[in-house]
Amino acid sequence: MTRKATAQAASVSERHLANLEYGTGNASILVLLQVSKALQCSLAEILGDVSTSSPEWLMIRELLDGRDEATLFRVRSAIGELIGTTTPHNQQGQRIALIGLRGAGKSTLGKMLAQELNFSFVELSAEIEKFAGCTVAEIQALYGQNAYRRYERRALEEAIQIYPQAIIATPGGLVSDPTSFNELLTHCTTIWLKASPEDHMRRVIDQGDNRPMAASKEAMEDLKSILAARQAFYSKANFTLDTSQQALNETFLKLLEMASNAMQTN
Repeated sequence: MTRKATAQAASVSERHLANLEYGTGNASILVLLQVSKALQCSLAEILGDVSTSSPEWLMIRELLDGRDEATLFRVRSAIGELIGTTTPHNQQGQRIALIGLRGAGKSTLGKMLAQELNFSFVELSAEIEKFAGCTVAEIQALYGQNAYRRYERRALEEAIQIYPQAIIATPGGLVSDPTSFNELLTHCTTIWLKASPEDHMRRVIDQGDNRPMAASKEAMEDLKSILAARQAFYSKANFTLDTSQQALNETFLKLLEMASNAMQTN
């Protein structure tokens, strides 16, 4: 397409489009989206995303475009087997990872489960602090979120290598890092411990942390937003257990049943 034709199709001035081509235009995302639609390509291609860097990447993207979650899951599993990153099922079932937001019961239930099964218990946040030599809060304050994610990934990789049988309590935000979360799904049987927002808040405060109340009534809305944003990731776990439904002992028995089924299946 000529520049003039592209500008007309995208409803963008020809001068502004020229500036974009020369790398001097300060375009908004909406303008770039208009241009990508005019050129019948994805916004990722305009921005130079890695998945547009070769014909094979582009054809894979085209094949997956518009597929449902179940299909994408099967594709991801097949890719794992093809490139050799999938862990044998008999090993995966012996390593159980608990995921979920803080206050779901990962530490309490994880320790009980590890003791019952005679497995090692790994509190991943504590392992991260060992690597960094300071607290999680200090890592984020001094070095930033990217550095924290690197320590988190390193701690997870080492836990997987060291412990063939373990109960791993993961930080609530681990699912936000695709590399670490994929590592977890590949090498562990995952159980999502979910709870109501009210229980999450109450349990965190019971642990002695009053920070959630610092923003008063806005804190609950923020918590609900975080849960909603992460639900799609948490729901990829092999099992889901609602820890708000019953008392601790009853919840533990259900968790033990899930873990036992996972180990027998694998």
